[in-house]
Amino acid sequence: MGNSLAISSGTPLTDREWPRWPQPGDRALKNLEDVLTSGRWTISCAYQGRQSYEQQFAELFAEYCNSTQCVPVATGTSALAIALEASGVGAQDEVVVPGLSWVASSSAVLGINAVPVLVDVDPSTYCLDPAAVEAAITDRTRAISVVHAYSAVADLHALLDIAERYSLPLIEDCAHAHGARYSNWPVGAFGTAGAFSMQGSKLLTCGEGGAVVTDDPEVAARAEHLRADGRVLRRDAVGVGEMELKETGQLMGSNACLSEFHAAVLLDQLDLLDEQNARRSRSAAHLTDRLTALGLTPQQTSVGTTERAYYRYAVRLPDEVLAIAPVARIAQALTAELGFAVMQTHQPLNDNPLNRPSTRRRFSLGPEYTGRVDPSRFELPVAKSVHESVVTFGHEVLLAPLEAIDDIATAFEKVLAHAGELAA
Repeated sequence: MGNSLAISSGTPLTDREWPRWPQPGDRALKNLEDVLTSGRWTISCAYQGRQSYEQQFAELFAEYCNSTQCVPVATGTSALAIALEASGVGAQDEVVVPGLSWVASSSAVLGINAVPVLVDVDPSTYCLDPAAVEAAITDRTRAISVVHAYSAVADLHALLDIAERYSLPLIEDCAHAHGARYSNWPVGAFGTAGAFSMQGSKLLTCGEGGAVVTDDPEVAARAEHLRADGRVLRRDAVGVGEMELKETGQLMGSNACLSEFHAAVLLDQLDLLDEQNARRSRSAAHLTDRLTALGLTPQQTSVGTTERAYYRYAVRLPDEVLAIAPVARIAQALTAELGFAVMQTHQPLNDNPLNRPSTRRRFSLGPEYTGRVDPSRFELPVAKSVHESVVTFGHEVLLAPLEAIDDIATAFEKVLAHAGELAA
């Protein structure tokens, strides 16, 4: 193609303004004003004579996920930790974790004094490789934590089979997958529990928040205790000015409650999710056709997937281009052409600066434990290969019109054609 790359002082392909994220809907301000004047800003404040926004969201999100129970929490990390602990995981237990994921996949396990066992991913989906999972199971394994990564759904058929054969809870981390479906059923509702993040970049967001969904009433009851300092919502009549949270003395917890402000925003955002996901899917399909024709390999999903949710669009670069220029440099060049951030995948957790248990004294529980939680003891060749060959960008870009999506494909074409300018 014509002029030099923008990163080499050429002219950028486009100066268009891309969609921003988050995007509030029509209900957001009204809901927030209502909370502000309600006299109740969290469920740990006194009851004011009406159902909390937190419980409104819990009921609607449980229904959305085809689950019987939803326990809202303060963050996605707390959702994952609570889901694991509520499912019976505790100190010294091993949890199988994907080696290509955000650090919370590991830190949530460490946070309940358990041991993350990092396993490799499938080279096409970037999700847990079922064969690697089974090979990692020992007599200390107490759970499998699967992440539906970027825009893929993991091989739930194979993972559920392994979990059942070894009598292990399967915890679904759905931080990237709000609205995705497998076998025409929502993700999060297949395993013992599903953990969701509603952090600011997520498809369903309120800035910071999370939720645990489950069909197991005992898991739900433990999750309720764990997120509210050992208290649960009363099921009997509550008078105005009384506490709606009941102290049971059954299970000690911590404070990870979702505020009423966050819950009010989530109700607004849940209204928008399906339509936004449909737009992202249309754009992703269009872009996939264009990039495949250029010789790139978009991220695949497992065979049973019936609906994808595009948290990040991910695509593998051709080998012949990677032989000329490193993936980080190509990502920088694409960013310069398009005006939005194009990045690599998460850095594998066995060599990730955010995953360093040795930097915190709370994990100094003796030489044996220290060795077991050292992430460098794991080999993750596929995760390393994915990190060194794949570029990604955020879902908000896919909300742009189709002519803008064509600009993305054209930018890839331009950068690949001028890869020699990016040689190390």
